Amino acid sequence: MAAFAPHLWLRWLLVVVSLVVVGTRAAVEKDPNMKSIPLRTHSLSAPYLDTDMHSRWFDFGGDTIIRADQYIRLAPDRQSREGWIFSRVPLTATNWEVEFEFKIHGAGSLHADGFALWVTKERATPGPVFGHADRFEGLGVFFDTYKNNRPGVVFPYVMAMLGDGKTAYDQPNDGKENEVAGCSARGLRGATIPTKARVTYFQEKSLHLELQYKSEDEWTECFTIEHSEAKPIRMPTVAYLGFSAETGELSDNFDLINVESRNLYSPAGYNSGSGAGAKGGDSAAAGGRKGGKGRPTTPKEGGSWTWFFFKVFVFFGLVGGGYVGWTMYRTQKRTRF
Repeated sequence: MAAFAPHLWLRWLLVVVSLVVVGTRAAVEKDPNMKSIPLRTHSLSAPYLDTDMHSRWFDFGGDTIIRADQYIRLAPDRQSREGWIFSRVPLTATNWEVEFEFKIHGAGSLHADGFALWVTKERATPGPVFGHADRFEGLGVFFDTYKNNRPGVVFPYVMAMLGDGKTAYDQPNDGKENEVAGCSARGLRGATIPTKARVTYFQEKSLHLELQYKSEDEWTECFTIEHSEAKPIRMPTVAYLGFSAETGELSDNFDLINVESRNLYSPAGYNSGSGAGAKGGDSAAAGGRKGGKGRPTTPKEGGSWTWFFFKVFVFFGLVGGGYVGWTMYRTQKRTRF
């Protein structure tokens, strides 16, 4: 039998530890000051319904069908159908993130029309815009699967519209006149992997949309909108979270699998450059605001204690590993003689 080589064993140990250190450090430094709180009142997961076959936090209607073990079908693969599901309580978080899994599929070769995410003043109001009322106030993110009149644009197409309560959706041109940002997403419909979207909003700072449809755990940026006077990003004071879908002469299944909503905030004393607000709705720590009184508060290094204990753990792991390796080496040497 070949003699044991402790230097090789230690080399592999160092490689593994180095990979763990790099991965952990990257996770800590991604944004250690950003915190999140799950919003149960605005999240959905199977079985979706309570024991009395109702949802405590959401209302649904139209042609929406809920199959408790699989999905919420906003609209089925039938002509001229529309359905919706909306939260019962307003989304009060100043900064928030909504991540949801969905599935667009159906029979045949032609499909339409699409579905939408809503954060609007209006609630559970059916209409002609992907199953929701027109002239809405707030945010609509549209997943449009059929091209009417947008030359040079590849569909499915995902776009955002910020409604003022007065402006109508430009339906003949697939929302061209209303679009504040968007992207083509070929392969979004009928994908072989779970398709997801993640919308992140910081009050009067930014609106960000990412999509997962190419491969699992690979997020593709669709758009990022920065707040400005020319292009303000504001949500209604009272806004509800909802989803809706619509079919016409052509159809598809529009399924909602799950929804995870989170309140985003930064601990007091930290002024995030990405516009994160403090817990409880403040957009930044008062000391760090422009024009604030007193000296700005120096942000604390997030995750420092976690990193310290991790380094201690790694150190003792190396010492222990070296001792085990040396012991095994001595044992092998004695056995040989």
